[in-house]
Amino acid sequence: MRVILEGTKGFLFKDGKFIKMLEAGKHSTMFGKQIIVSNVNNSKVYVPGIADVSIFLKDEEFKKQTIEVEAKGNELTIHLVDGVFEEVLSAGKYFFWNINRTHSFIRVDLTNPEIPSDFPEYLLTKSVLAPYFVKVNVDNKQKGLLFLDHKFSRVLEPGNYFFTRGLVDVKCVTVDTGLLSLDIVGQEILTSDKVSLRINCVCNYKVTDYVKAITEIDDYKSQLHTYAQLALRDYIGNKTLDDILASKKEMSDYLLKSLKEKEEQLYVSIDDAAVKDIILPGEIRDIMNTVLVAEKRAQANVITRREEVASTRSLLNTARLMDENETLYKLKELEYVERICEKVGNINLNGGKDILTELTTVLSGERKKK
Repeated sequence: MRVILEGTKGFLFKDGKFIKMLEAGKHSTMFGKQIIVSNVNNSKVYVPGIADVSIFLKDEEFKKQTIEVEAKGNELTIHLVDGVFEEVLSAGKYFFWNINRTHSFIRVDLTNPEIPSDFPEYLLTKSVLAPYFVKVNVDNKQKGLLFLDHKFSRVLEPGNYFFTRGLVDVKCVTVDTGLLSLDIVGQEILTSDKVSLRINCVCNYKVTDYVKAITEIDDYKSQLHTYAQLALRDYIGNKTLDDILASKKEMSDYLLKSLKEKEEQLYVSIDDAAVKDIILPGEIRDIMNTVLVAEKRAQANVITRREEVASTRSLLNTARLMDENETLYKLKELEYVERICEKVGNINLNGGKDILTELTTVLSGERKKK
């Protein structure tokens, strides 16, 4: 006798041939009979020692209590139990117990990169499904250009997108829709008088046709960079160093005009372009600094001489006024006496003259002795 417990099923064999499926209870194993027990608490049908469980399909009760599904090689088959993700099935045929549980399956065609509209979004966030999907993120102020098998498909607005990672190659190229800045740094260019300069400039632009800028031009940013370089070389190559140092704004205007002529070709709109820095070689820079210092010293000397002349002229005018006006002379004398007295500690006066006359005489005498 063989006892089959609740939660298990028995499979009766006689002389190695399947007879029927047995429910819980006592069953005879006499006369060459064999019973193999399977646990139905597991979702998948598993019978020890039996590789192909399809041999049990001739039992009607087995067919009622199980569900059969076949996963194909060109499909992604997702198995759900009571609506909860269970597993991803590889290609093959499977049997599952449907006792006290509900099985459902989601099939995704791997030959089509587009995910079905009714596909549950929560499944896309599961790490176990990550190898089967391609995630595309298009940020704000961007457009996404979707390519399927290297062919342009459509433009994607900002957002998150998922595509199947199957037989079709999926690629997305993002393009910024806002105002962009391109720096052209350290361009070494020879002037007409053979001086090597390094030029830094900047260009602000905006892409006008996202599709053509990507599909018809190899690299629109690189092309814009090259056109800016050529414009600078064309301008500087015909100018001397002195002309360039005196015409930085003209160089910026020429650069902007040259790049605007390339707008339609590059599918961009040039907002502004300007030269930021003109960097001279070390020797030339030292010479220029020496010249600048000499010029500033000369200007300082001119200003000093001008002030000395003005001061002398002012003294001459003051002397003439004092010669012509005795009262003014006295006032000026008293002013100087006041200044001198501020720096003298004690003064002794002798004589019968008034104090002011005596003081003036003493001070005048001191000056004559010195």
